[in-house]
Amino acid sequence: MSSPTLKVGIVGLGRLGQRHAINLAQRVPNAEVVAACSPVPAELDWAASQLGITTGYADYDALLAHPGLDAVFLVTPTSLHADQIIAALRAGKHVFCEKPLSLDLADCLKVEAEAARHPQLTIMIGFVRRFDASYHDAQQKIAQGLIGKPYLVRSQTCDQNDPSGAFMRFAPTSGGIFLDCSVHDIDLARWLLGNPVPKRVYASGTNAIHTGLQAFGDVDNGLATVEFADGSMASFMASRTMAHGHETLTEVFGTGGRLAVGSNPRLNRVEISDAHGVRNECTPDFYARFADAFLIEAQEFTDAALGRRTLSLTLHDATEATRIGLAMTQAMREARPVEF
Repeated sequence: MSSPTLKVGIVGLGRLGQRHAINLAQRVPNAEVVAACSPVPAELDWAASQLGITTGYADYDALLAHPGLDAVFLVTPTSLHADQIIAALRAGKHVFCEKPLSLDLADCLKVEAEAARHPQLTIMIGFVRRFDASYHDAQQKIAQGLIGKPYLVRSQTCDQNDPSGAFMRFAPTSGGIFLDCSVHDIDLARWLLGNPVPKRVYASGTNAIHTGLQAFGDVDNGLATVEFADGSMASFMASRTMAHGHETLTEVFGTGGRLAVGSNPRLNRVEISDAHGVRNECTPDFYARFADAFLIEAQEFTDAALGRRTLSLTLHDATEATRIGLAMTQAMREARPVEF
């Protein structure tokens, strides 16, 4: 690509979409947000007033026809991801899309097939934890043999309880707790274990607080175990009911040692000693924990689309995360092991 700047259209300006837009507009030097797309007028108004993005579209196809557009950043409902990615590729645009790729394995494979027809285009699914400095360091140490051969990953994504149950609005379309929350941990486990092939999965769950999730075949706390063909294993926990804040924790066990990332979910380095004991404040949500990683992720996508580097993860990684997440959901709902 001859242009030194990637001209991006941001699609979806909810809470996470706004954060992506701010990064692209203000913190990624070789990206320029030239247009925004949302069916919600207030979101387009926000883009214009806060970031000076005055060209807004309610229609996605109209955005794809924007003059000079190089790429789209999709921060939209998961049910739209596959079709929006395919439309962008056919329009000749690079694509960044938030996770998961899809809740349907056939759609994941359709996207892979379409991407193969456009090898000149960059497509990236937002598995942001790969861009966190601590996770990256852990992966490098494992690759260098620091803990011997890794054989078990134990990983969890635990969100602070929202007494209002606001996430219930998304329950009909979220795909359930494993695809909504654990998909990050699934991707991490594959990455840290060297991309083993899944063999069998077990899962269970409970509704400790938000019993209304039962109507959607979902839970507010879930556990799952995946066995891989090479003998390695992964254990996952997902929760929406933590009292103290957001907690992302991953442990990797190897024949020569163990690594842990995030064992104390600290908001900062301040330690409080008072009548309650010795403690620290906790990260309130996933963005507070991974804010730097979101920026690094956006920079890698931009550099790759401009031909300055290759991506460090593949579209197939996203397909495999969905495949495993779907099997975990099936195993929980049917109360039986699921074979691959």
